Amino acid sequence: MTEIEQLLARVASEARNTRPWGWPSLPEPVDEAALSRAETALGFALPPLLAALYLRIGDGGFGPEYGLLPLLDSPPSGEPAIVPQYLANRESGRKDPDWPWPEGVLPISHWGCGMYACVDCQSPEDRVLLFEPNADEADDAWYVDAPDLATWLHTWLDGMGWYEESNDGMDMDPWPDFRIRTAAAQAS
Repeated sequence: MTEIEQLLARVASEARNTRPWGWPSLPEPVDEAALSRAETALGFALPPLLAALYLRIGDGGFGPEYGLLPLLDSPPSGEPAIVPQYLANRESGRKDPDWPWPEGVLPISHWGCGMYACVDCQSPEDRVLLFEPNADEADDAWYVDAPDLATWLHTWLDGMGWYEESNDGMDMDPWPDFRIRTAAAQAS
């Protein structure tokens, strides 16, 4: 069994046994057609590990804090779905150039207070970012949460995330590519 298969098995086990706030049950996984519709609407492919989470484990409802968001439609928990949330964030960023939303940065989990865990689908390693909009400026709202999605999932499974009480005050590095990734959008 590969490392990724082992990780998916651990995530599936945790997903079957715990419910994030607001999720009454684990949703069924999405099918290939739903994934295809999502990727068409987004204009880019989901990273393979993220796609596997939705195809093999469930349409959101597992993971840290409020859990992974659903892919296309909002479930009974009322959490936004990632495709419409991403598209709304991109549109909002076009309307407010002081707060641009980077292309290919997909919100996958809501932390509350407008904060999101996001996967940078344009980075080769699928870096996970924290968007914390309660900062004074957009430049100060983006942090590197994990170097890749697999590490982010391991951190959750091992109870070592910044959101754990035992890790209160844990610092994250700012995302250095924010201005580089949003410069073209601001110039147009």
